[in-house]
Amino acid sequence: MTPDELRQLIQGIETDRIEKTESETNTDKFGEAICAFANDFPDYQQPGYLILGVADDNEIKGVDNAEKAMLTISNLRSGGNLSSPPALTTECVTIDGKQVVVVKVFPHIAPPLKFKGRIYIRVGPSKAIAAENEERMLSEKRARAGNRPFDSQAARGSTLSDLNVNLFRETYLPTAVPPDVIEANHRDIKIQMASLGFYDTKFDCPTHAGILFFGINPLFFLPGAYIQYVRYEKELITSNVVEEKRFSGDLISMLRDLDRFVQLIIRQKPVPVSGLREEMKADYPAWALRELLMNAVMHRNYDSHAPVQFYQSEDSIMIQNVGGLYGASREAFPEINDYRNPTIAEALKNLGYVNKFSRGVATARDLLEKNGNHVEFVVEKPAFVNVTVKAAVL
Repeated sequence: MTPDELRQLIQGIETDRIEKTESETNTDKFGEAICAFANDFPDYQQPGYLILGVADDNEIKGVDNAEKAMLTISNLRSGGNLSSPPALTTECVTIDGKQVVVVKVFPHIAPPLKFKGRIYIRVGPSKAIAAENEERMLSEKRARAGNRPFDSQAARGSTLSDLNVNLFRETYLPTAVPPDVIEANHRDIKIQMASLGFYDTKFDCPTHAGILFFGINPLFFLPGAYIQYVRYEKELITSNVVEEKRFSGDLISMLRDLDRFVQLIIRQKPVPVSGLREEMKADYPAWALRELLMNAVMHRNYDSHAPVQFYQSEDSIMIQNVGGLYGASREAFPEINDYRNPTIAEALKNLGYVNKFSRGVATARDLLEKNGNHVEFVVEKPAFVNVTVKAAVL
């Protein structure tokens, strides 16, 4: 970098891509700045610059020992206070007879980066600790940057022969692609599936979503991909088990069976609404239970070996799935949500099981409350989401 280029950098760049300091020893300030630039919260996809030896008013002060200052930056990068070594370069530029150290920090490939356990971002001309929603946005940027969601990653070791291709062609494809497009489409089946997120052409194998929806034996590749139903005699978990059932297999068949099963476990009785009319009252509204189960299937962490738990007792039902809230704060749930498994979410939407507008759980909650069911969500735990529904009095 020439002196003229440095002058232009100091005077012309956006304020949230540059930090100037007269210090050459304040390692905390350096670490926070490097962390913030690496996180690239504004998503410039361009480097940020930490400049040592320049005052806030752009006066060139210089550093006493440029070599030592650059060694400080090098040690800071690999010293362990930064959660992952960022990509950066250091350079000494002599300007007006004074040495200035320029640290060029590139956007990190897997944000959020932390410095001493904190996530720093740039907010205009200053830096700040990321709030919860800002941290979520950084995590989402990580996914967009190439760390794909688990459902769209290749299921290594699987092949096309592990899929029921006819199930894809005859059951799913018509829900996802208009008939005229299917009629005119003569692409290879792998390309067709890849266009919908079910096949990875790079590794020439199905994705995890492909295995889940069309796999002949999904549990071989994803051991936790099932729903465990247990009915207890009285209290949940602590009383005697009176019935057990496992829902497994490809998701299309499994959810069809689950849909029918939900109708069977609901109790109904006629209740008078006037002197001449009765209507059926259910201990649980079927649509609401179905929605909660579909939500668990859609949002669970399929990298885990634990199943979705669907437990029923004399007076309540509990549904629990592994994987905490994704892309939403506790305060915003369930009105605001994101999709841990976007390919699965899209497929469930195409099949008519869920919508994709973050209203399913909120609508289910409203239906339950109108039916007289008390519902409680436990979303504080990072390892799971749990919903418990008390039966309505019949």
